[in-house]
Amino acid sequence: MKKFKLTSVVLLLLAGFLFSGCTQHVQQKNVPLKVAISKIKPNKDKQTYRDWLHRYDSTIQWVNLYPMTVDSAMKVLKTCDGLLCTGGGDIYPGLYGKLDQIDKCGPPDRHRDSLELAVIHEAINMKMPVIGICRGIQIINVALGGTLYTDLPTDIGTKVIHRQKDWRHCFHEVYVNKHSELYAISRVDSEMVTSNHHQGIDKLGKGLQVDARSADSLAEAIQWADTTGKGFLMAVQWHPERMDTLAPLSKAFAEKFIAEMRLYRKAHAKKQ
Repeated sequence: MKKFKLTSVVLLLLAGFLFSGCTQHVQQKNVPLKVAISKIKPNKDKQTYRDWLHRYDSTIQWVNLYPMTVDSAMKVLKTCDGLLCTGGGDIYPGLYGKLDQIDKCGPPDRHRDSLELAVIHEAINMKMPVIGICRGIQIINVALGGTLYTDLPTDIGTKVIHRQKDWRHCFHEVYVNKHSELYAISRVDSEMVTSNHHQGIDKLGKGLQVDARSADSLAEAIQWADTTGKGFLMAVQWHPERMDTLAPLSKAFAEKFIAEMRLYRKAHAKKQ
């Protein structure tokens, strides 16, 4: 009789453990992905970064880091599955050794610069998926020791118009490196993109490679040159959130980021 009771207890405990494990797995699987976005501006337009990601996963949640202190943003980042560095104003040129050209730059936002540099380095250390758009590609390049052209028209000319007053109709072609990850996911070697910027990558940051260029040779997309031991990182100079839903250099980029966040979530869950 005692043997039967002991066996029953063991079986009940084992069943409870298995049920608990399965429940945790289901709960983890059903929790929406959470994206840390470096800065979001109030926008009634439907072409926002959030709407762009929601095209491909309507459950994604997001958090705006900009109103936070750097310390708070670093803590919140640890609860997220990916980091998106968005477009915006010019980066303080003193951060990349061109303070003497500050007259060619717009007013700097030192809080944003500091916050983004901190979370980029932390996300890279955590091997968290990181993407950048417009200013995002520039701050990622600066974070990794690269520099920027402070004003494209005066620095490299106007062969390609990267910014104009009617930014909704500022389109130009980009040419994708066929040996890059961007080509592997998009399967296009060129496409028309929309952009709105007057600065861009000059000296490339450490460990990066260029995935796409415009006709004036400006770097339009970057990733790790060697991905060994690193998390996913990709950034583009154009605005994929303003492009057509099915455009490969918009759709494929978003879907790749989402897929990498799911992989990060799965790997992170195993360590807990």
